Amino acid sequence: MALDVQELMAKVGKIRILTNRLVDESLSGDYHSTFKGQGVEFDEVRPYVVGDDVRTIDWNVTARTGTPFIKRFSEERELTVVFMVDVSGSQDYGTAGRTKAELAAEVTALLALTALRNQDKIGLILFSGRIVKFIPPNKGRQSVMRLVREVLSSADEATGGTDIAEALKFLGGVFKRRGVVFLVSDFKDSSSTWERELKTAARHHDLVCFDIHDAAELSLPNCGLVEIEDPETGDLALVDTADAKVREAFNAAAADDARRREELFARNGIDTVSLSTGEEYIHKIRALFKRRALRR
Repeated sequence: MALDVQELMAKVGKIRILTNRLVDESLSGDYHSTFKGQGVEFDEVRPYVVGDDVRTIDWNVTARTGTPFIKRFSEERELTVVFMVDVSGSQDYGTAGRTKAELAAEVTALLALTALRNQDKIGLILFSGRIVKFIPPNKGRQSVMRLVREVLSSADEATGGTDIAEALKFLGGVFKRRGVVFLVSDFKDSSSTWERELKTAARHHDLVCFDIHDAAELSLPNCGLVEIEDPETGDLALVDTADAKVREAFNAAAADDARRREELFARNGIDTVSLSTGEEYIHKIRALFKRRALRR
């Protein structure tokens, strides 16, 4: 059932308060040192001092003043940051006080607010089995809250499966210049074609993946005989969760899926963060930024 306007705005307001509190100077500084611009741009000229690189001398200013000056350059800071958020049927699920869609919206808001503090532009691609919505990159705090509203409302109304390959192809079609891409999904895509598209996207963009899950998807609890519905296909199955062998098989399959994704990301040099609906995530995002900063 779709969220009504009042409920939607209440959720957006809650996320605004939460993420505003979490975005601080430390997080912004770590972000700034982690994600770099496209190059360098001219900043100013200053008098030459012994030890400066003579190749940076500004000969025009030096000729006019009769005193040697050098050009100073600073990093070109403005980035294009794109959030690719999965709003397929499986996102509207959660057993720990929030759904995966709500967690995705919180993470999107936190990272988007941090990007805006660094004067970056933010855009959004929502996808399920198709491209649900595309918002071109823009600046401004209102852009952040619009992204949050779209993630929550689209995930609540979404049905059907997940087509990561199609979403990544769309990304390649609309963003030719290198940017930062945050892919937020539970990666419940049964096809194998998305792995090839992921590799292509990682070559062209600074790609970071957020693997969203719920604890109940990783470890089947003992609840007796239950009917389970696949939220993306609508298929129903009767499962005896009291059977230890059933639980062991489920848990082993879930662990194997998670391991394969980790190996895929690692092979392609993609930073990834695994987030659960039942845990705090800010420390994991800080750890990601610090890891990347150390590598640089």
